[in-house]
Amino acid sequence: MSASALPTSVDALEQLLTSRGYLAERSLATVTYLALRMGRPLFLEGEAGVGKTEIAKVLSAALGRKLIRLQCYEGLDVASAVYEWSSAAQMIAIRLAEASGDTDRDQLASDIFAERFLIKRPLLQALESDVAGPPVLLIDELDRADEAFEAYLLEILSDFQVTIPELGTVKAPAPPIVIITSNRTREIHDALKRRCLYHWVDYPTADRELAIVKSRVPNISAKLSQQVVRFVQALRNQDFYKSPGVAETIDWATALSELDARSLTPQVVGDTLGALLKYQDDIARMQGDALQKTLKEATSET
Repeated sequence: MSASALPTSVDALEQLLTSRGYLAERSLATVTYLALRMGRPLFLEGEAGVGKTEIAKVLSAALGRKLIRLQCYEGLDVASAVYEWSSAAQMIAIRLAEASGDTDRDQLASDIFAERFLIKRPLLQALESDVAGPPVLLIDELDRADEAFEAYLLEILSDFQVTIPELGTVKAPAPPIVIITSNRTREIHDALKRRCLYHWVDYPTADRELAIVKSRVPNISAKLSQQVVRFVQALRNQDFYKSPGVAETIDWATALSELDARSLTPQVVGDTLGALLKYQDDIARMQGDALQKTLKEATSET
């Protein structure tokens, strides 16, 4: 398969992702394959750290496509996400025209809105052609953006085009591969979801998470990797403000490997909880009897 060719089956896509260290559930591999073949955006929802963003990165690397990432945040607007005009360059052009005696206002107005003065932001960049094929456009954490910006995306996701009043409509020669993620801090409007294929990315099973740890932290011992996964799985059954995702599991396993830990002990867990839990209240809860109980659950079968 060439660098820019799309997989021809779900199995082929699953193998492609696995070769890059991404062990996807069959259902996720299937919906991703369909999004690629149908040219539809893929909308992924789930808790933070379960691998939503990572799949866009892996697809970009595996398919040899450019990755264009738009990180959403409150207040995100068209100037930051789509395009803006370089007012400084336009002003210089106006001053030069005035100095040369060119006072044709209509011509000057046309000239200063030429494409060379256009600053292209991620969404507009994603509509450009590329020799390697359409890029992977990652619209990350859309739930953090305002509803007004979400509404603006409808034209892009429906027709893969952007209307610039001064230039006209810019349309992609071929649709980019679009991955949209949300941590569900707010609901995304149905109008946007209807334009996408949808998948909820859940925490992995213990067996799959163990395989992920072994793949991403190859130097960790079999005993410690099993204990790490059991400990994390036990934490997710408790009422924390933020349960650890797969990303935190990998970070913690890596930290333990760097410390040459051979097994989980109260001391080593207490010293490294900051790699696993990211809120002080959660760390404070995982002390004393709570730590001993969870640790016993994680180590009793090894």
